[in-house]
Amino acid sequence: MTTTATAFTGNGRRTGAPVVSFENVSKSYGAVRAVADLDLALFPGETVALLGPNGAGKSSTLDLLLGLRTPDAGRVEVFGTTPQEAIARGRVGAMLQSGGLMGEVKVRELVKLACDLHPRAFPVDQVLAAADLTGIADRKVDKLSGGQAQRVRFALATAGANDLIVLDEPTTGMDVTARQAFWGVMREQARQGRAILFATHYLEEADAVADRVIVLRGGRLLADGSAAEIKAKAGARRIVFDLEGPVGEAALRELPFLSSLEISGRTVRIQSHDADATVHALYGLGFYPRNLEVAGLGLEQAFIALNDAATAEEAASL
Repeated sequence: MTTTATAFTGNGRRTGAPVVSFENVSKSYGAVRAVADLDLALFPGETVALLGPNGAGKSSTLDLLLGLRTPDAGRVEVFGTTPQEAIARGRVGAMLQSGGLMGEVKVRELVKLACDLHPRAFPVDQVLAAADLTGIADRKVDKLSGGQAQRVRFALATAGANDLIVLDEPTTGMDVTARQAFWGVMREQARQGRAILFATHYLEEADAVADRVIVLRGGRLLADGSAAEIKAKAGARRIVFDLEGPVGEAALRELPFLSSLEISGRTVRIQSHDADATVHALYGLGFYPRNLEVAGLGLEQAFIALNDAATAEEAASL
């Protein structure tokens, strides 16, 4: 199946050469093709969310970008050179889920080591403060909670003036306050012209902070655009209402343009590809909806709809 991705027309900050360029990149592990003919470019100042179901190729894409894996075909460039060279020059910072932290050292010692090794390092105290680690700087790393350990990984990724910051599930384990503070720092990094790429399963987070969303499926580009464009691409709208009296599920399933139906007590939730026609038919069938709401899909619902549509297309092509 060949899927055409939505073109990105977002915030108008695409100026100059791309920060990252994937040109017809493929990567396989035995019989599994993790990345397939991927063309992709990232630009300065963008905050980009990388989404996809499990097995979509997100981790493999990040590994290729960071030079941890070599593509079987195609070319990956970071700032016009190899990923390894860009990292050696201190232009890339990464916060990955995999890999442990040195446990028998204090937070300050570990962050100071990262600063000492970075060719364009920030002051240690500045890095600690930005990651909200000042209060636990003298605590040993193996005594940290999961959220605190994530903040240490963030500090290591931002120990110097990187032009590209790559984050893999960055806020896992963080509480709401820590998440808000984290994204405040990331927004400031983007305002300074740095590119931010993050993979996440928190789709509401991607909706709130990303100005561009990339969706992968089967190692291919399924969609690429602003969150609003991704939602529009999904096509469906959400209809929610309450019913008084018996809820006739069989009749509701006969409504036109229905893509999903969920009934919880007296509350009905529908996704429709033509909300006006569906609501008109609802009244025509003798239903009298109360508290009727019609709205566009959220990013999570749009993501599911796009993935389901791709699954149906694949099944039809067999």
